[in-house]
Parts: sequence; C-alpha cells; structure tokens
Amino acid sequence: MGTKAIDPQSIRNVTIIGDVDGTARVVHRLRRCFGDTENTVRWSMDGIEHTIRVAELSSDALVADLERSIRVADGVIVVLNAAAHSTPRLETMLRVADDHQVARLCLVNGLDQPTADFDRCVRTIADTRGAAPLPLQIPIGTGADFDDVIDLVPLVALTANESIGRHGKAAERWSRQLVETLTEQNPTDSNSRTLRALHTRIRHHTRNGDIVPILCATPHASDDIAPLLDAIVRYLPSPLFVCQPEHALDY
Repeated sequence: MGTKAIDPQSIRNVTIIGDVDGTARVVHRLRRCFGDTENTVRWSMDGIEHTIRVAELSSDALVADLERSIRVADGVIVVLNAAAHSTPRLETMLRVADDHQVARLCLVNGLDQPTADFDRCVRTIADTRGAAPLPLQIPIGTGADFDDVIDLVPLVALTANESIGRHGKAAERWSRQLVETLTEQNPTDSNSRTLRALHTRIRHHTRNGDIVPILCATPHASDDIAPLLDAIVRYLPSPLFVCQPEHALDY
C-alpha cells in the first residue's frame, strides 16, 4: 500500500509562541484531544481533511532565535496571558511577525485568573504597529466568573440586530467593531455579511497582514479546541500561499 498523498493546500504549518506555560497548555490540549502524533493534527472541515503541523516556541528563547523562527514560519499563533500586565517579549514577537508579514492569530489565555483583562490584551495588539486587532470571540465573564466564550462571526452574519442584543451589550459592541474593522480594510466590500463572505474577508486580510484575529481559550473544564483549529484552517495560509524569499535562505 502506498502512502496517501497530501494536498499542499490542505497543510497548515503553525508556530505557537508565548510564555512557556501558555504555549505548553495549548499543546497539551491538542495532545489530550488527538494523542501525541509528533505534533501533527488531522482536522476535517467542510468535508476536507487538513494536516496541521505544530511547532512550539517560548518567548524565553534568545531574541535572535525568536526572530528567525517567526520569520520562516508560515503562520503563528500568539498566546497572550489575560492576567499579565506587561508582555514586552510578546509585543516584540508581534512586531517581528508584522515586519516580515507573517500571518498570525492571537489566543487569549488565563481568562479565569483574578486579574484577567480581555480589553487590555486587545489594546496590547492595537498598540503594536501594523495589523489591527479583530476579536472573533469574547469571554463571558472573567476571573471566577469566566463561564464560556461567544463567537462573534455567526452573530454578525445574522440579519436581526435583536438576535445580537440577546447576548448582551458587550457582544453588540464587539460585533459592531468587527464590522467596522473589516469595512476600514476594504470599504468597497462591506455589503455581504453571509458567514461565507465574512470568513473570506477575514482570511484575505489575515494572510495579507492587515488584521490579527483574536480567539479566547475556553474554560479548563472544556476541552473544546475546535474553534482554534477551525481558525487555523480558515485564516492561516498553506505553504503554497507563503512566498517569502528569506525562507529559502535559512535552510
């Protein structure tokens, strides 16, 4: 029996960067759900099986090593600690990714900690030059009150504004900001709000380095890693999409 060929367009090579605890927690969740398969996850979405290859990079590494690893990455996932008041190394890593136009997602961790502040994480990304932050999820409560997360994209796709309102004023505010951010990126393409059209616009601007989608890690009681895997497949590029000459110089 021969080895099954993998369509390069279905491959996602991602590097998870952040503090040691944060990246380890994400990788542990992946392994707990899918087993230790040499950091490779098979994930099906829309009837297509994708291969997600995961590398882990701690912010404690030497700056030169961090820069090189980010520069040659196809896409990165930046893990932010919602309880951390200062994250200078992570901010540096975001700037490096922006300098080299590496597509990235941000995953906000630690929302169950007493000093967690989701808005502060968004401001941290906004204060880093380059891509605009685009929360795709928001937490329901923080600290001891952290209960779950709300997916904003399906809400924005709804035509009835009252449907959004039922999720609270925070969901309404962040949903409005999501639409405004996408409109600012491309004012001529703001009419369609179908789920498919929204995914397409977010993917386009993420891969171009215009925006940084932001997700929330679910509570510890949940092993729901699906939203992160869906976002990796939907928004981060395959190796065929990545055209950076410096990649060839580092191998």
